[in-house]
Amino acid sequence: MSAVPHSAREAEASPRGKVVFVGAGPGAPDLITLRGHRVIGDADIVIWASSLVSPQIVEHHRPDAVMVDSASASLEDIQPLYERARDEGLLVARVHTGDPSIYGATAEQRDLLNQLGVAYETIPGISAFSAAAARMDVEITVPEVAQSLILTRLEGGRTPMPPRESVRSFAQHGTTMALYLSAARNKALEEELLAGGYPPETPVIIGHQVTWPDELMMRCRLDELHATMKQHKLWKHTVILVGPALREGPIDARSHLYHPGFRHEYRDAEPEAQRELRSRGALGVAADRPDPEGDPQ
Repeated sequence: MSAVPHSAREAEASPRGKVVFVGAGPGAPDLITLRGHRVIGDADIVIWASSLVSPQIVEHHRPDAVMVDSASASLEDIQPLYERARDEGLLVARVHTGDPSIYGATAEQRDLLNQLGVAYETIPGISAFSAAAARMDVEITVPEVAQSLILTRLEGGRTPMPPRESVRSFAQHGTTMALYLSAARNKALEEELLAGGYPPETPVIIGHQVTWPDELMMRCRLDELHATMKQHKLWKHTVILVGPALREGPIDARSHLYHPGFRHEYRDAEPEAQRELRSRGALGVAADRPDPEGDPQ
């Protein structure tokens, strides 16, 4: 059976009504995308959770728009709004904190919309891990230090984790990790990260209410994580970044992207700089070929 493009699924679902999942970003009202801002302003119905989304994000709604605070709502509570959108041809802005694709509980909503015959689409948003890195002016993928990001949560909470996904096993990779929904169990989190192989001195960034007016951004060592979070009474709305790439001070390696000795599709290499890279074995087997993906990282 051939795959049906998403746009085709939308057209087949229903010519009437549409739900747009809007990424609200981490909190600051000017960190939502222009597209998301426009959809909220055009929507007939705006569904948002006051416990997670800043009121400023949705304050530009139409005067006649139906505003629904979903902080205490279940999916069953929201279903009649989706049915109304289908039956009356309405536009719904379903506003989610951060990016809807990350711990957004949107998959179950799409399943419901498919059952109801309602079209939908998603507008991405800036996630808290990205905002935290930006607020602390760090790069989470430093060449030769960390080239991967693991985004996860501590197991053992109210929401079960797949059996092969544990913080301890992920920590064995030693790369950058972003941890959500784990602040309330920060002692266990510290223990699992250390047990997985991160050294005690591994740098950690703690971001509470990132980009909100009451934002709190901190640095500490991994073996100080629990004490730091306990001191500041952080148990929710907190993202934690850990990994060697987050350290302060000069880096020991640089990207090839702007190195004069690296040749790619848009620039020839300077011979002397290229010889210096070769002497360090930094160019590898593809040194004389343009990077096929245009990404010399």
